Amino acid sequence: MTPMGFDRLRAEILTQTDLLRSHVKGVDLSVPVPSCPGWNLGQLLRHVGWAHRWAETIVRTRSPEAVSDARLNDVAGYTDEDMAVVGPWLTEGAELLAAALRDAGPGAAVWTPVPGETSPAFWARRMTHETAVHRADAASAAGVEFTVAEDVAFDALDEWMSFGSVPEAFAPGPGVPALLGPGRTLSFRATGTAPGTRAHWRVDLTGNIPVWSRAPGDATVVVSAPPADLVLFVYGRPAAGGGPEVTGDAALLELWRERTGFWLQE
Repeated sequence: MTPMGFDRLRAEILTQTDLLRSHVKGVDLSVPVPSCPGWNLGQLLRHVGWAHRWAETIVRTRSPEAVSDARLNDVAGYTDEDMAVVGPWLTEGAELLAAALRDAGPGAAVWTPVPGETSPAFWARRMTHETAVHRADAASAAGVEFTVAEDVAFDALDEWMSFGSVPEAFAPGPGVPALLGPGRTLSFRATGTAPGTRAHWRVDLTGNIPVWSRAPGDATVVVSAPPADLVLFVYGRPAAGGGPEVTGDAALLELWRERTGFWLQE
């Protein structure tokens, strides 16, 4: 279970949604979102709202199998949105999801895209960070500052590292560059944190599967940035500070980012 806890994550879905709405208040929703090519702000809000409703359906029905997610990315018809309409609709979706998670509890069994993971806690965590990262997209498009609580950023990084252990992220295949190999290690360091904070993520690619830990140490490539910027970096988003400091094998870092981002294209 994530260190943030199930109830905190449920609440955080609502918090992140409220913050998302605040970023676009008074902004023309037809403004393009550069980090989501082809979408404007109104379409981004519809995507987030449909994502919440998709997860809510899975949790509420205790679905043992995948539910179609086609509507999440089918936002072509939402080019001319009105905040007076889409704003309350967005909040409603977040509230429905939080209620479904509360009713299910972390002990229920539901489908998730990760083998062996069946807890609604997966969806509480996934939708928290889905909303937070799209909040960053909206903030960038609207020209407002994006900040995120340190523990939320750390949990988002923990989640991303765990995705790197899913076979799709590292298994060899035709036309897919090999990720695992001798001497291949990565270290991510969150800067600007309080002394004693466990603000390191180390990824070891030298074995049969990637292994990550919250541990400092030397690595083939080292990435350093404030917590929020690290989250945006692994998600392929631009950071306000111009990106992290990278030392070492930058090609390995980009390969790892590409492979671990497999689920973003699904």
